[in-house]
Amino acid sequence: MIGMLIWDRAGHGLRPVRMKEISVLHVRFLCGEVTALERTAAVARSHRLRTAGRRLLRQGVERVVLPEGSAADVLPKGLRPVSTLALRRAIAADWAGELLRLRQQPPGGARVLVTANALSGEVVRTVTELALRHRYLLLTVPFGGEELCRRLRREYGVSVLLNPTAEQMAEAAVQIAFDPVEAAGGSFLPLYDEQLPLPVLLLPPSIEACLPKGVNRGQLLSVLWEHGALRPGQVTVRLEANRAE
Repeated sequence: MIGMLIWDRAGHGLRPVRMKEISVLHVRFLCGEVTALERTAAVARSHRLRTAGRRLLRQGVERVVLPEGSAADVLPKGLRPVSTLALRRAIAADWAGELLRLRQQPPGGARVLVTANALSGEVVRTVTELALRHRYLLLTVPFGGEELCRRLRREYGVSVLLNPTAEQMAEAAVQIAFDPVEAAGGSFLPLYDEQLPLPVLLLPPSIEACLPKGVNRGQLLSVLWEHGALRPGQVTVRLEANRAE
């Protein structure tokens, strides 16, 4: 089971830390409610979060959705925040499209570069989505790229430039990197870096109404995506102008 830590800012309970199971879109969480009133000192809040974290550990929980605005250093050893990497990679094609939209670059004529250390399923899915949207797609991968390019040409009639030169990579409007690499030019989208703020992720109102408030949205949506509670087409990516660097 996945854990969740959430602030109770109204002080509904008598105890500062309370545990209960909740279900979000049929995904079960063991939730630690932590009282955090306006008069509650920061030291007390951190102590309560660690107490709730230790209770989650005793129940066998290893991953947790953090409260909104909280850092991972409040967690006890052995409990780690939910990773958002899978979600970042799932929305990569839409994210790149938003970067182009904000720069008023037509997707048909913009060059998009994908770099990866291995041809994983996530890379194949992203490359396929991008190849169907962009005329000029560049791919740098150490092995397996030839077969992927042949399949895309055979099944969809699209061409991908495999292992481009440095000069060709420098012409890319957007570079999507699955693994640490030096930026080649254009907008750099490092999917491996969880410090990079996620774009705004919009959901249908019926789904949005089911989500708890006050938790890390990216981590929560990552869990729901991982469990199949969110499906492709239900998450809309939006970028604000000041976040399109």
